Amino acid sequence: MEKTSPRQSYAIRIQNMTKSYGKHRGVQNLSLQVEEGDIFGFLGPNGAGKSTTIRSLLGLITFGEGSAQILGMDVKTNGKEILRQVGYMPSEAMFYPSMKAGDVIRFAADMRNLDCREEADMLCERLLVDRNKKIEELSLGNRKKISIICAMQHKPRLFIFDEPTSGLDPLMQAEFFKLVTEYNRQGTTCFLSSHVLSEIRKYCRHAAIIKEGKLICTDTVENLTRTNTKRVRMVKDGKEEDFVYKGNLNDLFAGFAGHNIEDITIEEPELEEIFMHYYEEETDDTV
Repeated sequence: MEKTSPRQSYAIRIQNMTKSYGKHRGVQNLSLQVEEGDIFGFLGPNGAGKSTTIRSLLGLITFGEGSAQILGMDVKTNGKEILRQVGYMPSEAMFYPSMKAGDVIRFAADMRNLDCREEADMLCERLLVDRNKKIEELSLGNRKKISIICAMQHKPRLFIFDEPTSGLDPLMQAEFFKLVTEYNRQGTTCFLSSHVLSEIRKYCRHAAIIKEGKLICTDTVENLTRTNTKRVRMVKDGKEEDFVYKGNLNDLFAGFAGHNIEDITIEEPELEEIFMHYYEEETDDTV
């Protein structure tokens, strides 16, 4: 008897999505799949199309061509049910300025007709949120924390976060990802857009890279970040040098023969330099 493989369950499935803003770029023919239970990174510089993709998925803007499903439901016909099962955090946290933080958190729960007090209490404690302060009195980082709580407190099946850690201090960034990891262990899928490579490398299992509205590649984070490219900073013969090196490091060191190397630092490249690696490959393939 022939064995059949188990049916794959997708939290997000996008097929040939296209969204344009007249003459301005949106996303073009984008196809992407995120398996349930994954922590998936969506990488790209500012303006690459990350927010457009997310807003199209959530029905905040309408895309023209293609299709998209969240948790097996079509985003154009099942918007209300999808939003019940999704925790969304936009890149910019906007709330009524005169409301207290605690009132905003409770309002978000009431909109879903849910009692989220126990979870909200835990999140406020973990993120050090003062619920008695008005939104207009809060810094960007503290408004971000309110947005995190509103997205997490109802324990959704899927998190969709758009640049979630911008504005958070390093301690709160670490606590945020600790929470994401804990919810993920309980079964929540996370789709996370970012341009911070270290976040994606440390916490995500799979990722996609988008450039100018087009998906360049999708793979495991390990494969995407595997590169021979290095950032080299050095003082050679009394002069400072800073450059990106591609190739065998032994060849680099051999080239130092006869020179006075006073100081040298060799680091992993920045995200933009990783992008250039993929951008150049794409250009070579299309020539």
